[in-house]
Amino acid sequence: MTIAIIGATGQLGGHTVDALLARGVPAGDILALGRNTDRLAALAERGLRTATVDVDDIDGTAATLTGADKLLLISFDSVGARVAQHANAIEAARRAGVNHLVYTSVLHAPTTRLRLAADHKATEERITASGIPATFLRNGWYTENHLPDFSAARERGVIANSVGPGRIATAPRKDYAEAAAVVLTTPGHEGKAYELSGDVAWNFAEFAATAQELLGTPVRYQELTPEAEREQLLAAGLDEGTADFVVGLNADLRAGAIADTPGDLARLIGRPTEPLAETMKTWL
Repeated sequence: MTIAIIGATGQLGGHTVDALLARGVPAGDILALGRNTDRLAALAERGLRTATVDVDDIDGTAATLTGADKLLLISFDSVGARVAQHANAIEAARRAGVNHLVYTSVLHAPTTRLRLAADHKATEERITASGIPATFLRNGWYTENHLPDFSAARERGVIANSVGPGRIATAPRKDYAEAAAVVLTTPGHEGKAYELSGDVAWNFAEFAATAQELLGTPVRYQELTPEAEREQLLAAGLDEGTADFVVGLNADLRAGAIADTPGDLARLIGRPTEPLAETMKTWL
């Protein structure tokens, strides 16, 4: 059985490769696809089959995927433009005869207010329309998204944003990757959507308290108004579009868009998700 991964050279892709190997998948049964040739070379040295992929070339991508039984499509980073890229990859998988398509979506993609979700909802709809048996891994927030906040705590003793009391249920990428590996290597997941998030939702006051305990220095959380946050971001050099996006995203977090803890992630990986403090210890 060949498992192909589009996005194998990214951070989640790398963790997924590790998780598949840990589950006993032979390296030669993994087809790692991406655009970073250095990382592909490193994966090839571990015995994986590798190839560069350009999803704009649907025929070329389909040829590369021919013979793959399962495909993990890790969502692209280009917010607003990635639906077309995803659609190309889906069509290539259909032409190649892929039997099971696994897509990394976002928590509650069809219904959430999270502004990142529109691309994922559209991609899920395209996958369903393709007729390929599929599984949607609706990933919540990565704990690593908040490494910059930990760095701010260490350097300045202050974490400042407009999220306020909003709670965020995070887990590290390796937990989400392990869930992907489970779905790719065990039967019965076709036609299912998993709502994946950490077991515990925390707020930034708790994040600051945890950082203070680990660092041994004072750390406080400063809640900003959206207007003050926008001005701060612009003063830091962000363009207006990016600043508005960040402020809007933090409004979604403040409203609890990533606070849900349905437990699907822990059930898939067969253990509790890694607590916030454990991940933060790796940043020391």
